[in-house]
Amino acid sequence: MSIIGWIILGLLAGAIAKFLLPGRDPGGFIGTTVIGVAGAFLGGWISARFFDHPISRQFYDGTTWAAAIGGALVLLIAYRILFGNSRD
Repeated sequence: MSIIGWIILGLLAGAIAKFLLPGRDPGGFIGTTVIGVAGAFLGGWISARFFDHPISRQFYDGTTWAAAIGGALVLLIAYRILFGNSRD
């Protein structure tokens, strides 16, 4: 999968993470999508590095999607913990 594919996957993973974890985010829509892209890269790296599951070259691989969504959720939770009260 190319970088463009990872960015698209990250955008979708960010949207799914936002759906699974509703509420006000400090960064709004732009911040959530950036977190989704970064989470997709982080989830893919963690999956390949620590769980010995190499990244698939296919866009529709379920474990790649799970890793991307999981990474986006982790980053979204961390972002809310660090900067959660900035939009009050």
